[in-house]
Amino acid sequence: MANHVATKKAIRKTERKTAINKNRRSRIKTFIKKVITSVNKGCPESANRALINAQSEIMKGVSAKLMKSNTASRKVSSLYKSVKNIKILEK
Repeated sequence: MANHVATKKAIRKTERKTAINKNRRSRIKTFIKKVITSVNKGCPESANRALINAQSEIMKGVSAKLMKSNTASRKVSSLYKSVKNIKILEK
């Protein structure tokens, strides 16, 4: 166990940040799942809305340094591609 005041404070800060980051990661995963379920249902309007929200959450994760920019771009790109395929299949 830590004996110094500064070390104890650092541990408290780490615990707080860990909880915040877990919450953010969970939100990102939830928004991605919403897009995937909308795509599976075949509803392009709700998939489009969910995609915009998911992209926003993913980019917030990038700014919070939860994931790298290229990883986020890849995820967003694959989601866009799946939403686009719904529209193509409808026509």
